Amino acid sequence: MKVGVPKETKIGESRVGLVPESCKKLIAKGMIVCVEQGAGEASFFSEAEYRAAGALVEKGPVTHDADLVLKVQAPSPGEADGYREGAILLCSLLPARSLDAVGRLAARKITVLSSDCVPRITRAQSMDTLSSMASIAGYRALVMAANSLPRYFPMLTTAAGTILPAKVFVIGAGVAGLQAIATAKRLGASVTATDSRRIVAEQIHSLGAKYVGVESEEDAQTESGLARELSDDFKRKQEALIAAQCAASDVVITTALIGGVNAPRLISSEMVAGMRPGSVIVDLAAEGGGNCELSRPGETTFYHGVTIMAPLNVSSLMPHDASTLFSRNLLSFVLAFWVDAESRLNLDPSDEIIKGALIARGGEVVHEPTRKVLREPRQVAV
Repeated sequence: MKVGVPKETKIGESRVGLVPESCKKLIAKGMIVCVEQGAGEASFFSEAEYRAAGALVEKGPVTHDADLVLKVQAPSPGEADGYREGAILLCSLLPARSLDAVGRLAARKITVLSSDCVPRITRAQSMDTLSSMASIAGYRALVMAANSLPRYFPMLTTAAGTILPAKVFVIGAGVAGLQAIATAKRLGASVTATDSRRIVAEQIHSLGAKYVGVESEEDAQTESGLARELSDDFKRKQEALIAAQCAASDVVITTALIGGVNAPRLISSEMVAGMRPGSVIVDLAAEGGGNCELSRPGETTFYHGVTIMAPLNVSSLMPHDASTLFSRNLLSFVLAFWVDAESRLNLDPSDEIIKGALIARGGEVVHEPTRKVLREPRQVAV
């Protein structure tokens, strides 16, 4: 089997789908790994490292004759059209946000596997790129906030008196939120967090933070571990809680997504106006539209003295470690379904992991959540 590792073409993407250490392990299984020249440059992996691992480094497209393509982002139309018909693609497709790519790949009869759709079960933990990248984003968000906040994070006692610790409020205690909490605590901040899933309260407490939540019988926890929509009454109570916490905080980190895709609006302009001047919001849900009403995805804005950061593709800001973890996730996936005796991948749709990650096969979109989105009316720009 020939594995193609292309250079990412999306603007701002500095990760690579496969790093040298993972290439070596695939080659040991009898695969041929071909890496495009410059693919690892932005993430600080040299061509010499790839060659030392046994990979072939070639100029130009390496996917036109590849049996398996491993990459980070969804392919552009030009990339998808260059894949061999019947090839297998494994990447973080985020299919609900990449409907055009899904349709184009399906039309070319590409077998499409999306690593961010891997079910959150014990057997699949090592394959979950969504969690790996969210952990990096949560860490990086706190670093960004600390860099922008005009005060210390820890409490300091000096000859001139005591400086109290910064107050950090984290909305959403998934992987990104928990990492943000842990990083804020390491920096010495006083941390409070909320989540509509009550089950995470124990995890918040275990990191030394205070949990605050809405008193309600409702719970947003789904079977997959993601969050779902809640009632209007719950949202009103949640709004009051968030407004009070924002007003008392120096830093607010938002990470809330519904179904891992869409960002609910949780912070209004009035809430921002009620925050202390100099406070910082880092909206990690910007790619889903943003949790803050004033967030402009990809930009940093200012309102009533509050800095509002809405970064995109945050894990790509730490490309070396992000690529390493992403690559290990893809490697784990490939090796889990590799059949040595037949030198092929066994993509049995009855397997729970394959069923969750398989987006398209044989010219059809088979992933039901994606099929549902495709059936919905889509707005056309005029």
